[in-house]
This record gives sequence, structure tokens and C-alpha cells, in this order.
Amino acid sequence: MSRATLNEELAANRANWDERAGLHLKSRFYDVEGWLQERREPQERELDALGDVAGLRLLHLQCHIGLDTLAWARVGAQVTGLDFSPAAIAAAREIADRAGLADRAEFICADVYEAVEALGHGTFDVVYVSLGALCWLPSVDRWAEQVGSLVAPGGRFYLHDCHPLAWSLDEEGRALEQTYFEQPEPYAQDSGLTYTDASRPLTNQRTYEWNHGIGETVTALIRHGLRLEWLAEHDWTVWPQFPWLVPNGDGIWAAPAGRPRVPLTLSLLASRPSDTPPDPGT
Repeated sequence: MSRATLNEELAANRANWDERAGLHLKSRFYDVEGWLQERREPQERELDALGDVAGLRLLHLQCHIGLDTLAWARVGAQVTGLDFSPAAIAAAREIADRAGLADRAEFICADVYEAVEALGHGTFDVVYVSLGALCWLPSVDRWAEQVGSLVAPGGRFYLHDCHPLAWSLDEEGRALEQTYFEQPEPYAQDSGLTYTDASRPLTNQRTYEWNHGIGETVTALIRHGLRLEWLAEHDWTVWPQFPWLVPNGDGIWAAPAGRPRVPLTLSLLASRPSDTPPDPGT
């Protein structure tokens, strides 16, 4: 694939996410007003994974409009969010101001592959990636190189994302449509829909996505200096990805009783040993 072609694909994705940002601000799915009023904090499962983050420097890569980022500021972290969408970063900064968290939050507009440079070659106690990130990356190794250089010695990396098997299924969740493994060419689709309850269809409808198997992702993180602490596969997700999923409490969706369970999301925790500094050459 030529560099020009890849740049065109990533530009199409950015235009799509710029438009999504405005729709998501008004959606029931994100419920920004409720989030502000209720002063929502991170999910319990994430607090269990990362523990007390008060006073820690936390970086959220591909942060979108920043709600997950700012939730960590609410429990005492000094947070930085990075996203390639100018519209999403503008929204995140506005929400930080409205939430009274601007003194504990910074938002940077940059491509995730340029995160190290955009962040001044600094490191963080926690690097965090939340749902719906890896499928937008043509190379998970380039992403892991950035992650590995951003985790401070003794620091940790947490990921919760869509499972690559679930990504491989068609919209009905009944048949394999895409390859599970890394592929040179992206999956291109034209859709006016977003995963939220948008009030109107998208006009920038063309997107490009790449699947990444678990082995590929874990190996890339290890290659770039991180040590895997644990990996979990989950039979639930946070949105009705397939029509046969049912709400199962705590904002999650899963297969109904009696239906075979399949992996829908995964999470992992990795760390950088305290005696192993990040690669300064990145």
C-alpha cells in the first residue's frame, strides 16, 4: 500500500470522527449532561485493575471527547488525552472546563503514531486505551512502539477493547465476514450510522478499519519493552453490537441465557519494569 493511499484512508477516518464528535456530544449514549451532573468516575472494573491513581500521570490515547479521560481526573489523576480529531479535542476541552477539571486535564490533538513527539518525549505512570481503538490502526506494531515509549519505568499500560473475533463477524453477529488476523488491506465500508443514537446520519460515511489478533497485539507490546501481567477475554460489551445481545446490568450487553457465549471484548494489563527505561530513540 502506498503512503498516499494510507494517508487518504486515515484522512477519511479523521473526517468521519470529526463529524461523530458533534453527534456524540448530543447523544443519549454518552449522556454528557448526566455525566456532568452525576460526576461519574471510572468503571469499577477499571478501578479494580489500576487501583488508586491519585497523583499519578495518566495518558489516554485515542481519547475521543474525553469522558473516560476526565473520569480518571475525578479520582485524582493528572490526565492527558490525545486524539487525532480536532473536533473531539475541542469538545473534550469544553467538557473539562464545564466539569471544573481543566486544572487536572490537558488535551492534545495529534495522530497516535506521533504521540511521543507530540507529548514532548515525556512518560506517564499509566497509559490507558479504552474501547474502539485498535481497529483504526493499520499497524499495531507502530502503535505499540509509541505505547512502550510512553510508559515510565515502573508504570503500567491498560487496554480494554473490542475482541478481534467479534470484529470479524458480520452485522448480525452470525457469520465470519472479515479475517481475524492482520491483513494488508483495510476493511472499507460506507455507513451513515454511528454506534450511538445519533440524531442524523453521517455525511462522511467512508471509513477504513484493520483487525489485529490477540497474539499480534500482545507480541507487539512485549517487543517494545512491556511485560504482560494479565489478559482477560469477556463475553460482554458496552453497546448492542449485535441484534441478539441483551442488556445485562451495569451498562453492559451480553448473549441471552441459553445462547453460546462468544468473546466480545478483551482487557489486559502490562507494565514496564522499573529498571528498564523507555527507548529514547523513538
